[in-house]
Amino acid sequence: MKRDLTFVSHGVRCAAWHLPAGNDALAGPLGRPCVVMAHGFGGTRDSGLLNYAEGFAEAGIDAFVFDYRGFGDSGGTPRQDVSVRRQRQDYHAALAAARRLPGVDPHRIVLWGVSYAGGHALVVAAQDARVTAVVSLTPVTDGLASLAHLMRHAGPGRLLRLAGHGLRDTARALTGRTPHLVPVVGEPGALAMMGVPHAQEICASFAGPTFRNEVCARAALKVGLNRPTTFVRRLACPILVQIGTEDRIAPAGAARRTARKAGRWGELREYPVDHLDVYAGPGQQRALADQLAFLSRVLDPTRAARHPGGHRAPRAE
Repeated sequence: MKRDLTFVSHGVRCAAWHLPAGNDALAGPLGRPCVVMAHGFGGTRDSGLLNYAEGFAEAGIDAFVFDYRGFGDSGGTPRQDVSVRRQRQDYHAALAAARRLPGVDPHRIVLWGVSYAGGHALVVAAQDARVTAVVSLTPVTDGLASLAHLMRHAGPGRLLRLAGHGLRDTARALTGRTPHLVPVVGEPGALAMMGVPHAQEICASFAGPTFRNEVCARAALKVGLNRPTTFVRRLACPILVQIGTEDRIAPAGAARRTARKAGRWGELREYPVDHLDVYAGPGQQRALADQLAFLSRVLDPTRAARHPGGHRAPRAE
């Protein structure tokens, strides 16, 4: 059963759910392991993440699911602003809050992210060596590769349209006006950050009441600057990278290269799915099964006893 709680990130209240483990299957001397979970891009915690969090709790792993500043039930302005810097800061704050949860082992914390958050989780783990492992689902690991991928699927015209809307929103921000918003998802060819066939129908199958299908258009100008893959060689924990071979948003090739960069820490799984197919149905079930298999190994309490406190001193944020 999920519990509502809040934590503070850079002076702003952020909303979260805590799902305590339903059993002590993976409990150790210091408590139970915990997975810290965040959504991608403009997503919210009530949009598909509980399908995974409940599976973790049933397996003996606490889950901590949160909303970024400016999204869902969290505070902060401007609303719907996809800021990579702020989202990573919120991840660090959520990680600190999860370590303080009663009954949770602070030395066995996993970062879980999907899409944009799949990249954020890799960066935050590279910056905090106490993180035990990372699950990176259909991740955006290289913004430059994502732009090239988008151009191949949608053509340069869509990129130029989005850039124009991004400039318009940036100008409004500089002059103190309300943001100019564009849809997060839409049909291929429509004005949206992500073009996916049957987008509205798919989103309706898992989107929660706090999800808004719009973000500040300025995010379109920053996609190419978001390159989590450049942090991967600094990782010192196992990572599970799960990619969709039919993904129209997050290029599979970039994620494969990221997993290879991780060397002995990297584990790769591939599925014949598109970007939005991992939130419900068979795609979600397969991804969750592989995540549970991975976590049962890396969160084994006897393994934690052999390697207490992590692998190396944490880097500064």
